[in-house]
This record gives sequence, structure tokens and C-alpha cells, in this order.
Amino acid sequence: MELSLHQLDQIISLSAKFSATLTLIRSGQIKPYLKKSEAYRIFGRQQVDEWVQQRELGVTKDGDHSATWRIDRMNIELIAFRNILTAILEASEN
Repeated sequence: MELSLHQLDQIISLSAKFSATLTLIRSGQIKPYLKKSEAYRIFGRQQVDEWVQQRELGVTKDGDHSATWRIDRMNIELIAFRNILTAILEASEN
């Protein structure tokens, strides 16, 4: 498998974004949890629902019935990072 310069640039940019997010969470600059609506806005409703249905993404409810979802931000960022990285690497195989 040989990566193009464009693919390497994508991987480096993606890694930098992921590292920056992790640093911001750990330093308290951004909150460690997302509400469902925030996750939908950032990652897309269909994608978030798919990750929850496939049990890749865990959701904590703050109560019963229609309670607010809490989604661990690092977990959802990691899932998104993995999926994008996988797509980049699969593209290099074709």
C-alpha cells in the first residue's frame, strides 16, 4: 500500500484535529460530553444513529423516557477519526 501526498496530508490534518480536540477536552476548554443535538449537528443525524444502533457509541441518559442524551465526546471523536482514517487507507488500496 502506497499513500499519495494528498492522503498523507489528510492523515496528518486529521491526526492534528483529533489531538487538538483531546487536548482541549483534557484542559477543560471544551466540555467532555455532547448532547444528542450537538452530536447530530457535528457528525450528522444518520451517522450518530447508526453508531448507536451498532453499539459503537454509548449513550447515557440523564433520566427516564425523553431525558437528555450525554455522549462522551472523546469516544465519538475517536469513532469518527477511525472511520475517516479507514476510508483514506481503503482508497489507497484501489
